[in-house]
Amino acid sequence: MAKVGYARVSSKEQNLDRQIEALEGVTKLFSDKISGESTDRPQLKTMLNYIREGDIVVVTELDRLGRNNEDLTELMNNIQQKGATLEVLNLPSLKGIEDVNLRRLINNLMIEIYKYQAESDRQRIKERQAQGITIAKKKGKFKGGKLKYKENDPKLLHAFKLYLDGETEKDIERITGINRRTFRRYRDKYDINR
Repeated sequence: MAKVGYARVSSKEQNLDRQIEALEGVTKLFSDKISGESTDRPQLKTMLNYIREGDIVVVTELDRLGRNNEDLTELMNNIQQKGATLEVLNLPSLKGIEDVNLRRLINNLMIEIYKYQAESDRQRIKERQAQGITIAKKKGKFKGGKLKYKENDPKLLHAFKLYLDGETEKDIERITGINRRTFRRYRDKYDINR
């Protein structure tokens, strides 16, 4: 049995030190400096491949693992399917409960509550951001983000061709390097359907 730590911050400029210090007692530590909006994170994938039956995955807070309910549920299922368990350091301690099944049940209930909280926080952030953009647009101060790909970009055109030829989004991402969510936005923008 190993304690496997996972730490994450949203950008390269942010610091992992606080989480690394809190995860000091783990056997192995994996960390990403990338948004939690997607589960497509190199060290997260490596960690999920690394864990074995009986291991304990330790995170400082649940939102370090993921930001939305669907992704968190999928990640927790992956951890459980490997026979490992999840420990979230900022959840109340369950050490006084001797019945393993009761402790697991209470832990899972608390995690579900925290998942809901993380999803709600994310939605509130998006709402505030949208309100700020609307106000900035009214004042003429918001120009919008720069498009990553132009309509005639060879990489984007290649991705569209692969899509129309029946390739999966996952394979298209692997082949072209275009993130699945980004690719969906461009498909919607240019009305590419199969």
